[in-house]
Amino acid sequence: MDGSLKFEAQTAPARMPRRSLRNIALLALCQALTQSSNTLMFASSALAVLTIISPDMRVWANLPVTMQHVGVMLSVFPASLLMMRRGRKFGFRTGSLMGMVGATCAAIGLGLGSFPIMCCAGLILGFAIANMQLYRFAAVELAPPAFRAQAISYVTAGGVLAGIVGPTLARLTPDLWLPTFQASFVAVVVIHALVFVVMSFIEFPVVRAEDTAGAQRPLLQIVTQPAYMVAAAGSMIAFGVMSFVMAASPLAIVQCGLDKAEAPVTIFVHVMGMFVPAFFTGHLIQRFGVFNVMTAGIGLLIGGVVVALLGTTEWHFRGALGLNGVGWNFLFVGATTLLTTTYRPAERGKAQAFNDFMVFGTTATSSLLAGVVLEVRGWAELNYVAFALVCIAMLVIGIFRLRHPARV
Repeated sequence: MDGSLKFEAQTAPARMPRRSLRNIALLALCQALTQSSNTLMFASSALAVLTIISPDMRVWANLPVTMQHVGVMLSVFPASLLMMRRGRKFGFRTGSLMGMVGATCAAIGLGLGSFPIMCCAGLILGFAIANMQLYRFAAVELAPPAFRAQAISYVTAGGVLAGIVGPTLARLTPDLWLPTFQASFVAVVVIHALVFVVMSFIEFPVVRAEDTAGAQRPLLQIVTQPAYMVAAAGSMIAFGVMSFVMAASPLAIVQCGLDKAEAPVTIFVHVMGMFVPAFFTGHLIQRFGVFNVMTAGIGLLIGGVVVALLGTTEWHFRGALGLNGVGWNFLFVGATTLLTTTYRPAERGKAQAFNDFMVFGTTATSSLLAGVVLEVRGWAELNYVAFALVCIAMLVIGIFRLRHPARV
């Protein structure tokens, strides 16, 4: 494959096969559950550090979440290559086990008041989240080629349930027992256990010799394709900007004088923005083209920055994070769809892993910098940085479209 968008010219059958729909629905449920645990960690970790460990650690309060992103970055190659050898089901269930271990460590670390243990827990949880990020690629293998974009979109849409479950647990679990927030991490253990069970009912394709022994190009040749670079850059900016703003928002809400109970509400609006559009993003890609949808995502991310700069009421936070979520969805689903056209079956493990390595390297950096920039420069300056990052994505896509006008 050379990255050409052949799927845009296909005439898809009227419906996806029932078996494919069943498997994708179960995978979407796993996406929903795992994303719920991730949302719960985002909403609770920094506040747990400030509440239980030290109120003076505002600059480093996001470090456990940042370590989770580092864990993702370090895990994407092992997780992807494990699945190439042992299959998706084995790999995903291994990820769920690591999620249970990581969340247990987080609960123990909070009980002991140990910041280093909480950071180590985030690193372990990163392996589970790295597996979750591969759900979207597994979805492609569960559906006919004509439904590639829809399969990615439908699995991503599982985050809608996560947008309800995650913030709800973030509101209900912190004060169930002492220390505060420990019950939140125990809830993450339960969620990963449920994912482990659901995975046993999904019929993933068996690993075939030709899937791993086919002709493969060097990784450098794959990743230097123009279409691959655009797809990777789009995913990096989408996740980087989303994480940068989302990681800082709970702290910014409190910093701006709003009640801490507003944080789960804003995260709920944000997550709904991220995942509700996924019900139709795939159809938009088929109708309007992947680059038009990615460009629309950039416009929405810019809109989120504008709203954030207009004020610091609860509705400004909700509006900004909501637009940020929708922009992430359009840009990220579009970039992922584009990426799947740039590699051969035998190359998918390393091609997908390198993409996610770059994406979560960016995400880890942005998550770490979010608390620092917020504390040193404030919420407004943080959004100016987000705007600069979005402009980079706009420039990359614009140059590609000018050089390849037939692929718009």
